[in-house]
Amino acid sequence: MPDQYRALYDNFRWHVPREFNIAEVCCRRWSQETTRIALHFENDAGAHASFTYAALQADGNRLSNALQALGVRRSERVAIVLPQRPETAIAHIAVYQMGAVAMPLSLLFGPEALEYRLHDSEAVVAIIDASALAAIDEVRARCPALRHLIVVDAHAEDGATCHAWSALLSRFDATFAPLITLADDPALLIYTSGTTGPPKGALMPHRALIGNLPGFVASHNWFPQPGDVFWSPADWAWTGGLMDALLPTMYFGFPIVGANRRFSADRAFELMQRHGVTSAFLFPTALKMMMKSVPDPRARYRLKLRSLMSAGEAVGETVFNWCRDSLGVTVNEMFGQTEMNYIVGNSHQKWPARPGSMGRPYPGHRVEVVNDAGDVLPAGEIGEVAINRSDASGHADPVFFLEYWRNPNATRSKFSGDWCRTGDLASVDGDGYLWYQGRADDMFKAAGYRIGPSEIENCLLNHPAVANVAVVPKPDAERGALVKAFIVLADGHVQSNALIEQLQLHVRGKLAPYEYPKEIEFIDALPMTTTGKVQRRVLRELEQTRAATRS
Repeated sequence: MPDQYRALYDNFRWHVPREFNIAEVCCRRWSQETTRIALHFENDAGAHASFTYAALQADGNRLSNALQALGVRRSERVAIVLPQRPETAIAHIAVYQMGAVAMPLSLLFGPEALEYRLHDSEAVVAIIDASALAAIDEVRARCPALRHLIVVDAHAEDGATCHAWSALLSRFDATFAPLITLADDPALLIYTSGTTGPPKGALMPHRALIGNLPGFVASHNWFPQPGDVFWSPADWAWTGGLMDALLPTMYFGFPIVGANRRFSADRAFELMQRHGVTSAFLFPTALKMMMKSVPDPRARYRLKLRSLMSAGEAVGETVFNWCRDSLGVTVNEMFGQTEMNYIVGNSHQKWPARPGSMGRPYPGHRVEVVNDAGDVLPAGEIGEVAINRSDASGHADPVFFLEYWRNPNATRSKFSGDWCRTGDLASVDGDGYLWYQGRADDMFKAAGYRIGPSEIENCLLNHPAVANVAVVPKPDAERGALVKAFIVLADGHVQSNALIEQLQLHVRGKLAPYEYPKEIEFIDALPMTTTGKVQRRVLRELEQTRAATRS
């Protein structure tokens, strides 16, 4: 297939209307077709149901009316503490169309994490799953702005400040006149964890969804195609689930699968078969689990998968080859951040996907690798990935966040002139493909060599004894640092000195001599973020603490 990248990139132009609202384009316009399916839902209790866009819009209207009655006004924050379920989509529709700001929060958050975000954002209402009620009650007194709770699956309500979802919505009309919003008006507040300091709230405008669309379309091989059904296990409380799955699928008026159930490899394959999933977003961690659990999925399952996007970390050659050869789909890797999402990636039917590469800048985004001074680096040099405020034709890129919530210093430090810095390191080759080198703070030097964990981890993952791995520096007085690997063993393998030596030889035989792990520690599970990323920082700090104790 010919490489069509340059023509697609050079001919792309943004079209951002002055007035724009996510709820209008993602639901209201499709709700006129009364039988159009928006969501297939299932949970661990065995419930299965499908919902039309018309049904979601009607309940979204009821909820908007209810929120207005509770005193919610334009630009005020409404927390949404819900998993993948119909009420989550309804809540987003309701909040956007009334000009308020949705603040999605994960059910995995404990009381302290919830308190910080609710207090910092001054959220006035929280729409929550019943399972989160105890945690919210614990911190509610310390969140003075929080006036009302709306509890999904609640059996009772106090009638004043705590409301049962079903009972509340039943009291309001299913029609609502949406407020007019500008494309630059705030729509979302998503808190992101940095390398230092407390989480920062990234305030996102309605137009950010437009900025996501070229990458979404490209990474799913020109989504939508007739009969497409989308699914991702990514939590809708995070950018990956919300902006990379739920909202763009609804923008095109196609069905998405929502599964409020614990992820497992077998369940993932069963779900894709049951719903005829054609397009999926799966984190590398999920793909590794699926590869190890079901090496030959097409021998056991009837799959319709035609596009697969992965992001969060580098997929690596081992998983890339398995997806192509055993799953029957070439994975399109993607890179982005909450603040400016879906900016780099692959679209293998339009331009060749190179195993291990982040891909090329998606049409509409001017992305380069820069040094500390913000100067663009030549091909082959490692620097920080950055995106310009304007596209290649000089027009404003709509993908950007507005600001960090009440944190102007952090907002300013995110930019070097017109370049917005990601904190991720990469190099770019002569054909414009970016090659991920890890987070800026994941890189380290050992004996004078600059080490990135990704390549070593991918090599170890190719060994049958390794289910998952994270590589970090271990402080060393002589070399500055040693390469250390924390390894989760695959089923059927036990730790031993012989296995350690075998794994070291495995890496030494495939990579540079200085890259093999001088030390290996077996661990039951790696520390992970709620979005499925390995927290190397936790392991790095563990090694620093151990080194301080030894000295």
